[in-house]
Amino acid sequence: MRKTLLAFLICLFAAVFALPLTVSADMGPKPSVTVTVEGADGRDFYGTLLSERDSTGPQSAYDPAHPEFYHYYDQYGDEEIFRKFIEYEDPDGYYFLQICWPCEGTGTFAWTYYPPQRFKILLYFPDTGEFVSSGILEDYAFDSYFTAALSGEGLSVRTSYDYRWELISLGARILLTIAAELLLALLFRFRGKALFTVVWVNIATQVLLNAGLNLIDYYGGYMAFLFFYVLLEIAVFVLEGILFTLLLRRMEKRWKLWLYSLAANGCSFALGLALARWIPGIF
Repeated sequence: MRKTLLAFLICLFAAVFALPLTVSADMGPKPSVTVTVEGADGRDFYGTLLSERDSTGPQSAYDPAHPEFYHYYDQYGDEEIFRKFIEYEDPDGYYFLQICWPCEGTGTFAWTYYPPQRFKILLYFPDTGEFVSSGILEDYAFDSYFTAALSGEGLSVRTSYDYRWELISLGARILLTIAAELLLALLFRFRGKALFTVVWVNIATQVLLNAGLNLIDYYGGYMAFLFFYVLLEIAVFVLEGILFTLLLRRMEKRWKLWLYSLAANGCSFALGLALARWIPGIF
């Protein structure tokens, strides 16, 4: 009994200390679009996204009638080139929202604060004065990745999200959480058929939980992940408690089964938050 309570308290304290404690008015990551350009052959260029709408987040198109809303900053590179972007006229009426990135020695730029949802990739090459534009694109995840290949016909764009890493990190999270819950089951002194049942119930619920969280993180980002993580862990705790009671009520005491379910899910919750904070790419 003492060991059981000790294991429960350890997991409870771990869950509390794993919770993020800092809050700000604009907390949490924002959607992003990252573009990698292939075929530039070492040439310097500038990149931006043209928006279907004339504003997104703090960014907006330049209006000559209101010059006070001209938003050039040094990090956008040469101001003369910035003005060329303002003067650029897209055939489909897409807007330059007064933000661009000089890509000197690198083929990647990223819009990390409220990028447009529908957009075109626009590149400018100062050595020739040439603009190169893509077709109309749309974000597809909370953090969307695109690879744009330069050719004689313009830009050929494909999505380039690292789904392989997603599958690897998903498998790693599932294995780690199952291992933690198995260790806790041994501390609760489950043996034989009871241990076998506990392990298989944990495998089923953790696979479903982590697969669901992966989709939430993919489409909604880290803050949505945190919100649903709490709700789904509570749901899993209740589901496991019911299943353990139905399957093991003749072999184990009911309070022990529910206490284990609470401790195991508190432990996996704390472990998941720790992984998300210590190894951000794992979610």
